[in-house]
Formats: sequence, structure tokens, C-alpha cells
Amino acid sequence: METRSTETADVVIIGGGPAGSTAAGLLAQQGIDVILLEREKFPRYHIGESLITGCVGVIDELGIRDRLENFGFVKKFGGSLVWGKGGRWSFNFAEGDPEFTNAYNVRRADFDAMLLGRARELGTRVLEEAIVKEVLLEDGRVTGVRHAVRGGAETEIRAKLVIDASGQARVLGRHLTEVHWHEDLRNVAVWTYFQGGVSLTGEETGNIFIEHVPGGWFWYIPLHDGTHSVGFVTPANEAGETRLSMPELFTTKIAESVHLKKYLENATRVSAYRNARDWSYACDRFAGPGWMLMGDAAAFVDPLFSTGVTLAMLAARSVAHAVPVMLGNPERAESIARGYEKSYREFLENILSFVRFFYDAGLNREAYYQYAQQLVDPSRLFFPRKDFVTLVSGLNSLNPIFELDVTGTGTRS
Repeated sequence: METRSTETADVVIIGGGPAGSTAAGLLAQQGIDVILLEREKFPRYHIGESLITGCVGVIDELGIRDRLENFGFVKKFGGSLVWGKGGRWSFNFAEGDPEFTNAYNVRRADFDAMLLGRARELGTRVLEEAIVKEVLLEDGRVTGVRHAVRGGAETEIRAKLVIDASGQARVLGRHLTEVHWHEDLRNVAVWTYFQGGVSLTGEETGNIFIEHVPGGWFWYIPLHDGTHSVGFVTPANEAGETRLSMPELFTTKIAESVHLKKYLENATRVSAYRNARDWSYACDRFAGPGWMLMGDAAAFVDPLFSTGVTLAMLAARSVAHAVPVMLGNPERAESIARGYEKSYREFLENILSFVRFFYDAGLNREAYYQYAQQLVDPSRLFFPRKDFVTLVSGLNSLNPIFELDVTGTGTRS
């Protein structure tokens, strides 16, 4: 019988999704000894396929943008919507004057495996099918974890910092902090995949298409294998009141759409239906003695603007900037962690405020532009439409998110 062993690392990261893999890779690049524990064996399925340009700079830092290009993921240059008064409209990321003018629509099994593989290449010790059994605490400080690779003996890892990037499982966070649910954003989603659907053309090629219908909204995302990801999001209570199954509700709402039903008229469903609750939330704390939270382990934001992966990767980059300073200067760790949480919450609050405003589908698009300007450009230095595009790109040109003062000099890094 195998006996329990003990290992050490500078940092343990729980979870190998975009947040965990990104932080691990960027930390390993700097010579930090990182062990990443991932519960699944990659590649594995995950929803959240439409990226926004806010994460492309991080992809570039990891050195894998060429891999995304060569893999053939669909390039996404903006979004097309049927929302609010005035019918159909669209936007282009380039209108926000970003460094990168396109993002990608990805199959997450492939994209996430690419990120995890890159973390390995950069020096991270990656353990897949590794189950965290216990969080190790000493005098209120997290000092490591006890885990077991499936079929193997339990191992203790002692670390200076443990980072929870385990998604909605919140492996570490559920023991150390409470969750605040946003009651007005308790939504559910049902989705599947179609082959043979109509693709957007011209300036809309590659765009995510979003159509509002009574009681909710649809996404329609083109993928590189010729299929479209199609999903419906609706308040959980309204879904329950219909007494329809989720697939029945999906089909009923397709029939109520104007454009989407035409796009799918000659398409074939090629996958089972999946569903999940899209309940927005945030943990009460994002960091504490010996621990930090990232990505969905810290907070989940309504998927309307596809911010999930970008939020996770930007948080991971911030952590990668902060952690080496925290490890080298323990006396500054608490203040840096406070700055991390503050910047994280500021971005979350902006996105949540805008999502709530945008869910009023009876407004005209100018109202959406102007509200975005209030959030990111209150001095009105730019046109409202540009501010809108900047916000939904996951960026803020006036106050770049997750740029922390890790030097103690007032200079952001």
C-alpha cells in the first residue's frame, strides 16, 4: 500500500482552466515553483466559447497566439445583436482602438488544453485527475493542501500560497469565505450544437449573434468545425413557470425568434442538450492569509457579454505580477492582496451594472452607449459608442483593469 508523502512548492493552484493555467504559466516563466492540481483529464468539455479582445494580450504573453491562429479557431471581430429598439445592429472591436482587433470563438476543450499544455511547457508541475481532499491550515493561514491523484496515495503539498481557480466548485473558497448571490441574475441556460446553420457574412463574419426574445435571449456562435453553438438564457423562475423541459423551452423560444429560426431552418442538431444555472455571484473575500481566488472561484458574471474567460485571464495575469513580490516581501502581501481584490471588484461592479442596465431590452442603443460612458469614461473624453465597445471588449482605456501597484511606489504594473 502506498504511504502518504509530502512535497513543497512556492505556489499551489487548484484548477487547470483558463485562470489556473494562465497564472501557472506566467508564474513559472518567472522561476516560481508551481504545482497545478486539475480534477479532470484534459481535454474536457466546457461551455464559454466566445472570447473577447481583453484576453488576447494575455494569450500573447503566454506565447501561444500563433497556435490559436494555426489551429483554425474562428476569428471574432465583434458582435451582432437584435436587442432594444431599432432592430438589428452590430459593433466591431476595432471601434474601441484596442491593441488587438479580433478575438476568437473557440472549442473550449481544445483552447483549455492548449493553455494547460503551455503551463507545462513553461515549467509548471501539472497533475491531472488530482482530487483535493483537504485544505491545510495553521493558525488561520492556509499552508497547503492534501490531495490524491485518482487511484494513488494521498500527498500533502506545503506551499507559501494556495490559489483557488477551481471554478464554481470553489474548492478552497467554500471553506474560507461566503458567497453573495445576485438575486436579480439567477438565470439558467440550455444549449446544443447545430450543423448546417447559416453563417454571418461580410463585416459580421465570425461575430457572435445575440437575439432577444420574450423571456430571454439566444447566443449563436460559429465554431471552426462547421457547427454553431446555440444557447438560450432565461430567468430560472420564468423557466420553472412554463412547466416545459429545458429542451422544449429551447425549441419554443427558437420559434419566437425573428432571425435565429431562419438561420437554423435547414440545420441539423448534432449534439445533446445541456443545461446549467447561470447564477451570478461573488465571494465575500478574494484573498486572505496564504490564499487567493481567481476566475469563477471568485465570482461569476452573467454570460451576456462573454466576459468569463477574459475576466479569468486578466485576474491570472494580475496574480502573476503580484505573487513574486508577495513571496519576496511577505510584509507587503496583505496590502497587495487588498489591491488585487479592489481592482477585481471594480471591474465586476462595472460589468454587473452594465448587464443589469442592458437587460432592459426596451431602450434604444444610444442609451446603452451613454450608460457605458458613465461607467468607464465619466469625463466624456470619447464618443459613447467607443466607450460601449471598450467596455464589452473587457477593456478600460482610461483605467486598465488589474494593474496593481506591486512596487509600493504608486506605479502600476
